[in-house]
Amino acid sequence: MSVIDEVKQRTDIVEVASQYTTLTKTGRNFKGLCPFHSEKHPSFFIYPEQQSWHCFGACSTGGDVYSIVMKKEGTSFGEALRLLAQRAGVTIPTRAKPGADKEKNERLYQANEAAAGYFHHLLVNSPAGKRARNYVAQRGLSTKSISDFQLGFSPNSWDALKKYLMERGYSESELVAVGLVIEAESGGSHDRFRNRLMFPIRDIRGRTTGFGARALDDSMPKYTNSPETPVFDKSSCLYGIDTAREAIRQQDRAVIVEGYTDTITAHQNGFSNVIASMGTAITDKQISILKKLTWNTVFALDADTAGEEATLRGVSYENTLGAEVKVIILPQGKDPDEVIKESPENWQHLLDEAVPIIDYTFNRVVSQLDLNTARDKSTAVDRLLPITTEVKDVVRQAHYLQKLAHLVGVSERRLEMVIEKNKSSQVRARFRAAKEPEAATGARQPLLANPLEEYCLALMLQYPELKAHSEELLPEYFENSENREIFNTFRQTKDVNKVKDEIDNAIWEHLDYLMTKNLPSNQIEEKLSSCILRLRERFLRSLELKKGAILASEAETGGTPAELTKLEEQGIDVSVQLREVFIQRSRRGQKQRREG
Repeated sequence: MSVIDEVKQRTDIVEVASQYTTLTKTGRNFKGLCPFHSEKHPSFFIYPEQQSWHCFGACSTGGDVYSIVMKKEGTSFGEALRLLAQRAGVTIPTRAKPGADKEKNERLYQANEAAAGYFHHLLVNSPAGKRARNYVAQRGLSTKSISDFQLGFSPNSWDALKKYLMERGYSESELVAVGLVIEAESGGSHDRFRNRLMFPIRDIRGRTTGFGARALDDSMPKYTNSPETPVFDKSSCLYGIDTAREAIRQQDRAVIVEGYTDTITAHQNGFSNVIASMGTAITDKQISILKKLTWNTVFALDADTAGEEATLRGVSYENTLGAEVKVIILPQGKDPDEVIKESPENWQHLLDEAVPIIDYTFNRVVSQLDLNTARDKSTAVDRLLPITTEVKDVVRQAHYLQKLAHLVGVSERRLEMVIEKNKSSQVRARFRAAKEPEAATGARQPLLANPLEEYCLALMLQYPELKAHSEELLPEYFENSENREIFNTFRQTKDVNKVKDEIDNAIWEHLDYLMTKNLPSNQIEEKLSSCILRLRERFLRSLELKKGAILASEAETGGTPAELTKLEEQGIDVSVQLREVFIQRSRRGQKQRREG
């Protein structure tokens, strides 16, 4: 499964769409006023089972969760992917961008530093920054903290920062490359951050790599970051690491929280070894940075998510760090910022009482079970044995194996036999997978692959002379997000060889797969036309089913006569288009029989 598919599967499209419009349930689906145009009657429908949406009103289009974010936020596919990945806790692997070099990157660092100075000046001195100053005052941040962390304010302007930096010699292309400015689809560009409290993000060397930004109004998302750039990789960033570096070394311990304000408040109260993961799950890259400073790491976890985080990530953290990781559980409903301001002593007590993250996982699982019953003993083994098995340190693995054996009242040898059995099953599974034709040839076959879409794209990519046929396709014909983004980029790019330069690097692997896919060399135009017809038919059939489901649920739940009539008319239109497809297919079949 690609990271794009993983993010999509772990994201609830209903939850995302609800940020932009009010949804009501209608049968298995949801409806609301379309967030992309003005209307009085709901024409915007969400299909949770397909994780898709469609507007039956003025938009007359649809898509998936990525297209919702892209259309509403005015962002690129890559930016939407990274925003949703952050929310879903999915790490996006980064790839070096072609042509990147030290001199160019140094210019990008300098542009970020200049922007940080500009934002900071506006926060401290400008009348427009008053609301942001009030916010940081309410959060209890001191003047020194504001200065030390160089907090700033981005004005509610489309081009104030752009003009400021271009007057200082930075080109528009450099500002786009560093993520401070966004290129608009209609041409031109505008500032990325507007009317937000700005948090400069720096690497361990103190270079400004990007920004975190908090909305000061009802804008969504509430928090956003710079996009991935040659100098900003969120998966390797730790907020406050430049300020906390020496304290971590001296105290031989790093404390990891989630938020920017949590970090600043901690430093303001003397806890200078605190850094933030910026609301995401810690990555191997971030752990690798910490290894250079200390082997002792403590996570401050929210009580609501601590169990899941500890269970899913604990062993991975420890294996990467090569040392034991500890965890503190915050009081219910409170974050580190509140705990520290209420009582620095209590915060220190929590740190002193931190427990190893695997011990915490054991305690949490056991607290939910009755180990006097055989069923719950079996459940405990099912949940805890895989975690124990993953521990690389043999002594610590033996310790937790012994602990689990004692908890469920069986011998360690019994558990070791289960481990050996599981390993044998995994080996057999890998052997079976190796015998599959696709795996044997080394071909890439994603879990959510769509052969028809991929065949169509591969034909156009490998035979650019067929590009004119792309006008017969709609982006909505491509259900796979990667395929749709490649199609959109291909159609907008004059030279097919430039597609990779224009597309987000998260899709490079899939693009390479399509560019090298084995294809026939004869009758390629005929094959592409057939493929386009099949994609159109599939799309129309899907739309017909969606409208049928909506009509049924609307009739049951009391949809107005006007709404039902409108949907019925649209259903008739889809049927007409389907008949046209059938006629074209029939004519093609007759032609092939005559020529054959």
